[in-house]
Amino acid sequence: MPPIRTPIIALGALLCLAACTRVISHVALPELLLGEPSYYPTQEAYGGAPIVGGNAVEILLNGEQIFPALVTAIKSAKKTITYAQYYYEDGPVARDLAEAMAERCRAGVGANVLLDSFGSISMPGHYVDLMRASGCHVTWFRPLSAFALRRYNNRNHRRILVIDGRVGFTGGSGVSRKWMGNGRVAEHWRDTDVRVEGPVVEYLQAAFAENWLEATGMVLGGEAYFPRPVETRGDVYVQVVRSTTGGATTAMYTTLLLALSSARKSVYVTNPYFVLDEKMTEALLATVGRKVRVVVLVPGAIDHNIVRQASRAQFGRLLKAGVEIYEYTPALLHAKTMVIDGVWATIGSTNLDNRSLALDEELNVIVYDRAVAGHMERIFLEDVHASKKVTFEQWKKRGLTSKFLEVLAFPIRDLL
Repeated sequence: MPPIRTPIIALGALLCLAACTRVISHVALPELLLGEPSYYPTQEAYGGAPIVGGNAVEILLNGEQIFPALVTAIKSAKKTITYAQYYYEDGPVARDLAEAMAERCRAGVGANVLLDSFGSISMPGHYVDLMRASGCHVTWFRPLSAFALRRYNNRNHRRILVIDGRVGFTGGSGVSRKWMGNGRVAEHWRDTDVRVEGPVVEYLQAAFAENWLEATGMVLGGEAYFPRPVETRGDVYVQVVRSTTGGATTAMYTTLLLALSSARKSVYVTNPYFVLDEKMTEALLATVGRKVRVVVLVPGAIDHNIVRQASRAQFGRLLKAGVEIYEYTPALLHAKTMVIDGVWATIGSTNLDNRSLALDEELNVIVYDRAVAGHMERIFLEDVHASKKVTFEQWKKRGLTSKFLEVLAFPIRDLL
């Protein structure tokens, strides 16, 4: 009997914790237009970070682009590497990254590796041993404990790699063979990351330093981590928005609401965990009500079917209002992006669910640039072309199994 009761009690406790942890209610939003002078300081105020110019931005699609770029960057490190990863398990790319990190540490580069103790629970110990034996500092974020249920439920979902304080990466990818390939292969994952160079990299570094301080008590600083002078690398304006555990900040949530309320032409959303709360649903409905084209791309298949059903339960209201919804079918969709009016784009780790927006540590970059946003639009439309459209009529005819799973998912929506 005790082996059965303990998980039930733990699940009940987590449900209670999740029920008490949601983003702060947003009753009203200002009327803003994307691009007007007051828009930028408003987003800076609620995003908690400046919009910084002088950057170069490169979009990386799927494992075939992401992993070679990460390994190349690690091998180029001269002074420091900071790396935070939520998901790390065995596979060719896992070995390549660990070996590249270990080689740089043996060469005298200071490497700090922060792994989430839940998401990376399947990481083979010999990769950690290899990096530590080579001189890398490897630490686990919030080690799992039966005596710290709230901390167990609040994870570091951020993905950050910074090389010498000058080159940074973030996005949605984890380290696993399932992220390998071109995002069009069954049982593999379609994802989007971004590589940035320029002044904005220091804000990626700051996000890592924040989590590293909590995990180790060590303060990272100085020229090796925050080099001066800050060199410009391009002409793109970028903002790094991070949200912290337990709804301590609502930065990403408010940023998204402000962006949606300012849209006047188009909103293209790609997200695998699309479980909106009431305010976010209202924001999408208000946006489409302004005759803005709103298109949402979600997975046709997903690693957690209960999440898919929780998402699909909301489709009727959105479809009836005019939101276009497509399900990506060639592979498992994991990218978390949004493009608005062809000038505003975000890439990062944030899902559109309560877990990301209120429970976990998350990070997105927001790019204010027509060329980058236009590129993101083209990527989105290519993904839509490979997807299946969901109609209101089809949604109404979904089977009893789907409806049952939707009901089953309702009590745990805030944990998903």
